[in-house]
Amino acid sequence: MKAIKLPSAYTILLSIIVFVAVLTHLLPTGKYAYQNGEGKRLSPQEAMRGVEDGFLPLPNTYEAVESNPQGIFEVILAPIQGFYKAIDVSVFILMIGGFLGVIMATGAIDAGVKQVLKKLKGKEQWMIPVLTALFGLGGSTFGMAEETLAFYPVLIPVFASAGFNARTAVGTILLGAGFGVLSSTVNPFSTAIASGFAGISIGDGLGVRVFIWFVMWVLTSSFLLRYAKSVKTAPKIEEEQKEIALPALSQKQSLALILFALTFLVMIVGVIPFADLGITIMPTLGWWFNELNALFLCSAILMGVLVGMKEDEIASNFVNGARDMLGVAFIVGISRGITVVMNDGLIIDTILNYAEMAISGLSSSVFICMMFILEVFLSFFIPSTSGLATLTMPIMAPLSSFAGVEAHWVVTAYQTASGFVNLFTPTSAVVMGGLAIGKIGYGEFFKWVLPYLVVVFLLVLLVLGVGVMV
Repeated sequence: MKAIKLPSAYTILLSIIVFVAVLTHLLPTGKYAYQNGEGKRLSPQEAMRGVEDGFLPLPNTYEAVESNPQGIFEVILAPIQGFYKAIDVSVFILMIGGFLGVIMATGAIDAGVKQVLKKLKGKEQWMIPVLTALFGLGGSTFGMAEETLAFYPVLIPVFASAGFNARTAVGTILLGAGFGVLSSTVNPFSTAIASGFAGISIGDGLGVRVFIWFVMWVLTSSFLLRYAKSVKTAPKIEEEQKEIALPALSQKQSLALILFALTFLVMIVGVIPFADLGITIMPTLGWWFNELNALFLCSAILMGVLVGMKEDEIASNFVNGARDMLGVAFIVGISRGITVVMNDGLIIDTILNYAEMAISGLSSSVFICMMFILEVFLSFFIPSTSGLATLTMPIMAPLSSFAGVEAHWVVTAYQTASGFVNLFTPTSAVVMGGLAIGKIGYGEFFKWVLPYLVVVFLLVLLVLGVGVMV
């Protein structure tokens, strides 16, 4: 039987634009009254921009307005207008890509992981919690996913020499980076994009996400350690293979890693609203996309200079890294085109009104758990974290005001749902690529990881459900 192949994310999103345009001919049209972030009620003209600018709809103010159905011409223009609407996010993605292109070209991350392995020689069981923490930090801070594919050929032989099987190595890399993405703290491709469309700072809800990261690290490490113990065998390697080549971390690579860590530290300090948290010892900088774009651009250039790259090498590596992120930028633009059609067709508030009626009377816990489950469902069709954020946040974030839930909980529900699905979905190139390198069948992998997935699913529901009440 031939395997069913899902269309690409681009095709799915373009199809949704057409579907939404059809809905503008079928659904009643209406508008809410809106208020801005300072609580000021907006005029109807100002409110026409609606959720695109992070304005919050006021409950029980929905009124019918004259329809404005969208035709073929509007459908064709929607992705282009979407790029204009999401230009700040798209540029941010390219700057991040360029920055990562420079650090990856130094070989610092690869060499750093190898040095960790060298330090753990003779204490091989500690490879698992240490490496899951490293990959988890990568997933949590810069969305490390595709980059992990380079580590499978390196780590599988290392794990084998320590007496562990390929599944242990694959699980350490795949689940390690995966739980990091699920519990993203400042991940620019999920948390930052979703926060931007929700009209909040990336620092909002950071404490909750750090807590989820720690719990997920303990859970993932425990699952892998328990399995590794059950399959541990005596090392079986030939005499000439006993010493695995682990090149030393050069001084330049060390500098690159230090600057890499400092860049994300500065990013975190720049976006956290310390004043809102009652912290006076740290200044509230109020940074957002413009400042962060400048940060990653300057850090990339400085890193290139510090490691001795020539001017053309810095430029080439930066451009190559940005090029790798073009697909993500395209997805963001096309996804935003959906919101353009819904907004111009005056049905986005109608959908919000239906949702308001559906959640009316629900407790905050039930609301946020339903939000998580809905995002899990949508993630199967749109595995791109940035695409899913762009598609759902303009609608989901305003619903939080109806349910009396802070918007950062909706962002957390979205990113945990997307991260959860991308731990195992067969539509993910990261999942299928890692399994292919490890020569592990998907059915075998899914059966093995299913108990872990059930615990993760229930754990996230528990954290979300209890957290909104605290």
